[in-house]
Amino acid sequence: MKIKSSHGSNLKGIGSGAPVRLNKYLADAGIASRRKADELIKQGLVSVNNHVITDLGTKIKSTDRVSVNGNPVKMNQKLVYILLNKPKDYITTTSDEKSRKTVLDIVRSSKRIYPVGRLDRNTTGVLLLTNDGELAYRLTHPKYEIERVYNATLDKNLTVQDAKKIAEGIELDNEHTSPCEIIINPKNKSNVILTLIEGKNHEVKRIFEKFGYTVKKLDRKYFAGISTQGLTRGQYRHLKLYELQMLKKFTGLY
Repeated sequence: MKIKSSHGSNLKGIGSGAPVRLNKYLADAGIASRRKADELIKQGLVSVNNHVITDLGTKIKSTDRVSVNGNPVKMNQKLVYILLNKPKDYITTTSDEKSRKTVLDIVRSSKRIYPVGRLDRNTTGVLLLTNDGELAYRLTHPKYEIERVYNATLDKNLTVQDAKKIAEGIELDNEHTSPCEIIINPKNKSNVILTLIEGKNHEVKRIFEKFGYTVKKLDRKYFAGISTQGLTRGQYRHLKLYELQMLKKFTGLY
């Protein structure tokens, strides 16, 4: 049963000499995502022209010298795009202070790459990793309404009434979720396919918890039209050209 809501170039600016925000510069250089770059700035690890910068609104020019933790940032690098079929028990981050396993323990790359968005430790499925800061930023920005398709196994059957409410959008921690689509498996009503256009923290689990359900298993089947078809758990590959073109088209970069 399908239930829908009733509601209807990375270096641009730097090369031309136009000022750009420091976090975007770091993301375009493959240092980190914009969010992580902000954390590096707040921690006092970023300097411009030998001056430590902690102001998140700082803009720089192409002639400025930028360093992170004392290491000069270089813009000329090859961009990498990787698809991972994420297994359970891996943290979606580049490092973990508790020494837990991260997705970079699986994906080996000579380039400094990072995950596009996050999947919970025990959530499996599609995860992209890249050093393309602008694409990563756009893929996770609500403005572009990138579809995320999840297969959720619940602790009990999902009722049609609850599914309709979820599909219309609900209040969740003082925020309203966007309308979405739910498909209930007619042979097993505790198994559902949920399509979202946003990626809030633990959103799928929190949505179902609001109605008294526990998500026992969660697998992301698609992200921006990309699936893990042909990849077993823990396997990864570089994106194909048509996949990359599709992502750029979705985000207005192509």
